[in-house]
Amino acid sequence: MMSLAVQVSGSLIGWAAFYRLLCGLNGQRTNEWNCRLVTLFHGVLIVCITAYIGFIDGPWPFTHPGTENTPLQVVALVLSLGYFTFDMGWCVYYRTEGPLMLAHHTLSIAGILLALVQGESGVETCAVLFGTELTNPLLQARWFLRQAGRYDSPTGDAVDLLFIALFAGVRIGVGGRMLRCELASPRPSPAVKAGGVAIYGLSCVFMADISRFACRKGAGKFRRWKEQRKALEANGGSGRTD
Repeated sequence: MMSLAVQVSGSLIGWAAFYRLLCGLNGQRTNEWNCRLVTLFHGVLIVCITAYIGFIDGPWPFTHPGTENTPLQVVALVLSLGYFTFDMGWCVYYRTEGPLMLAHHTLSIAGILLALVQGESGVETCAVLFGTELTNPLLQARWFLRQAGRYDSPTGDAVDLLFIALFAGVRIGVGGRMLRCELASPRPSPAVKAGGVAIYGLSCVFMADISRFACRKGAGKFRRWKEQRKALEANGGSGRTD
């Protein structure tokens, strides 16, 4: 237990130091800009590690939930626990996130900590990290595009479309299958199963919000397209408005 506490503390200090380094290098940028760079780096790093765990190193999370943690799984979990602890503290201090995101961070911290303390269920916890962090780089890309004034562009539309598709397909579709395997297996503890239900339920709430956003954006684009078409027709379809 002491070794685990030291590892997690080291991870937390490492992420905080990385943030401070970025703040020093990007002094002209806001604190949120630099924090989102940390978030982006964590997302890419953890997706790569957990993809290797799930698809190459094994075991397969759909058939072996609740098995003993491997050293590589522990590394991924410790890195993420340190990051989520850092980001949770940052969000609370700067008051940048709402209840849903804070609930997501709380459940992530609790679930990772549970897998580390029990010494098992690391494989499905890493699978959940893969699914939840896979869309994270796109989420950060949307924010950076807004800051650069380039969100209302084909690039912004492509990022939104890919984000929605990945969220629905991976976090809801594949995540639902993962949850069924988790609940059907006798190996995972009841606490781990309850955590799986909670994080999937939260993903469904996020999906509802994303669906409303997609409907609003689609309706707005359709309305602007109709207005542009009317303007073209009023000008004889020449495409000129002068």
